[in-house]
Amino acid sequence: MELRWDPILREWIIVSDERGKRPLLPENFCPFCPGSEEVPSSGWDVLSIPNKFPSLRPDPPEPRIKSDRFYRCSLSRGVCEVVIYTPEHNATLADLSVKNIRAVIDLWAERFSDLGKRDYVKYVFIFENKGRVIGVTLDHPHGQIYAFPFIPPIVKREIESSKRYWKRNGKCLFCAVIEREKRDAVRIVCENDDFICFLPFFARWPYGVHIYPKRHVGAITDLSSDERDSFASILKRVLRKFDNIFNMSFPYMMVLHQKPTDNKQYPFYHFHVEFYPPYREKNKIKYFASVETGAGTVTFDYTPEEKAKELRESPET
Repeated sequence: MELRWDPILREWIIVSDERGKRPLLPENFCPFCPGSEEVPSSGWDVLSIPNKFPSLRPDPPEPRIKSDRFYRCSLSRGVCEVVIYTPEHNATLADLSVKNIRAVIDLWAERFSDLGKRDYVKYVFIFENKGRVIGVTLDHPHGQIYAFPFIPPIVKREIESSKRYWKRNGKCLFCAVIEREKRDAVRIVCENDDFICFLPFFARWPYGVHIYPKRHVGAITDLSSDERDSFASILKRVLRKFDNIFNMSFPYMMVLHQKPTDNKQYPFYHFHVEFYPPYREKNKIKYFASVETGAGTVTFDYTPEEKAKELRESPET
């Protein structure tokens, strides 16, 4: 278990043989159900527990490969946690009430704050992989948290571009995106007083919506209590739209992008949520094949405007 530096792309790779040992869809047993070895039998609605098969540890072993100036290795020091959304095994985040989703949001904020205070944690990444097509190994509704000892490359690119825009224009890049999406209107899926959901002009996935808070905030911990309620409400609406568009439990990757926790100031960064659902049509998967994976150039098979319209018209109940 170690971090290895890619000198070509200039980013860290996590090497972890622990991940290969995790259970794969075990029959007649769920480690996330109440009463299992790791989970209390009662007294909880949402729960965060240590990941038993982590790729980052607070006390990692020394790298097995000797580091040098060309091929660098480092300790894989960090934290991996699992967030269990509900005691109900057959539910999903979309099935929960707005009140219960709010409880999940509060736990996300609590863990972001706690993990971010650790001196070796530079970035707290909250996410969910939903659906077997995504590669989940356990069906019980859950998400995960990785507390990284570095800022991940995609977020780092967002930070650099938003900082550049801030310096040149004196305002937030993400706020400018909100203004433009509201002006154009054709890619908005839904909104409430505090949040807006849209399929971006620059969308990468056919149903890859973004959710932005309308007020400029850098992290989930900056949201007021009312804004957390609004966040829970719009999450519920979006997830129900996903399930209803093809009358199925819709798989997705959901990620929360927030400011780093490295004690630096990021007034130009804007908290938001991104979804990467793999379906492009019913029973048709959107694969990131050679052009996307090998060249890094995304091809969008439709138009964001038509896919946003489909989601906008999808029921929310």
